[in-house]
Amino acid sequence: MSMFRAKRLDLGGFINGRVIRDHTKRKVFEQHEPERQALRYIIRNTSLPQRARAQAQLQLTQMHAYTRPTQIKNRCVAGGIARSVIRDFRIARYQFRQQALAGELPGVKKASW
Repeated sequence: MSMFRAKRLDLGGFINGRVIRDHTKRKVFEQHEPERQALRYIIRNTSLPQRARAQAQLQLTQMHAYTRPTQIKNRCVAGGIARSVIRDFRIARYQFRQQALAGELPGVKKASW
């Protein structure tokens, strides 16, 4: 069952419920971002009537929570962990250490001084 979901959601690496939920949040955010930007522009534009700005603010607050950028969490693509994820490689520190020592990460070598 999880392999079917992986193909359908185009996910690679470790898959659990949290990874699927985060993937869904990213897709929903991507779809609704232009609309959110337009509403934020209307709210900040002081030359527009106050009623239109208030209506845009109401629309923005009533949008689903998954459309907010703060809902997206950086997760490790190898282990699905959300803590201590290195952004450049999108993996957690333990996975980073293992892959670096195995020579699987290009341009990364153990420090020695």
